Amino acid sequence: MKIFHYFLAFLFLVFALVQYNDPDYYMWMPPYLLVAYISLKAALLKYHKLWCGMLLFLFGVWMSLYMPHIYQWFKDGMPSIAESMKAESPYIELAREFFGLLLCFIATGYFFILASKSSK
Repeated sequence: MKIFHYFLAFLFLVFALVQYNDPDYYMWMPPYLLVAYISLKAALLKYHKLWCGMLLFLFGVWMSLYMPHIYQWFKDGMPSIAESMKAESPYIELAREFFGLLLCFIATGYFFILASKSSK
């Protein structure tokens, strides 16, 4: 598991670093860096149940704000969001952001479950 946790830490660190060229990098680097930090701490067998719980709530609320755009993306037949870096429609960029948050949510949920199990 340790190797998997280090891998997640590295992966989310890379996600944060590629946000550097994004116009709204200040919004996207912190969530990825927080998940990278939690992953690194988990690799060191230090779990933060409270932090994970707060981040789960934050990511869940943040993702819910994107639901109308995800609905529109589904309604339009789910056009590719990875074909080119230039988003032809505004909801394509918003769908990408939603899925980035979803990755953060899933990883944080995983660490929340581990933290819950380790505290028993």
